[in-house]
Amino acid sequence: MQLRAITPILRIFDEAKAREFYVGFLGFQVDWEHRFEPGLPLYLQVSRGGCILHLSEHHGDCCPGAAMRIEVDDIDAYHAELRAKDYGYARPDIGDTPWGSRDMSVRDPFGNRLTFTNAIST
Repeated sequence: MQLRAITPILRIFDEAKAREFYVGFLGFQVDWEHRFEPGLPLYLQVSRGGCILHLSEHHGDCCPGAAMRIEVDDIDAYHAELRAKDYGYARPDIGDTPWGSRDMSVRDPFGNRLTFTNAIST
């Protein structure tokens, strides 16, 4: 038996804000989306490279305020990309951690914290 990659589900409340943040700002793409019928809550998958996230308006799927760490190959390049977008609601900085990684944290419009890290596995 082998465990595989995880797919976090993050709670969202507003489709337009979610798209603005995850697609417009963070540079993810929408892979697919689902509604049981028009007017019902949205559930969608976004991805960038090997990072896959599920975003859900369904109240029973998850709670807002999640925190996650996402490894990136070049945190400086990603930081420069995000800062160049001049997004009005977040201007993340990179910080050195006591455990040796360099991290950049940003909160989505729904209170979820995404920390991008160049953490080196030991």
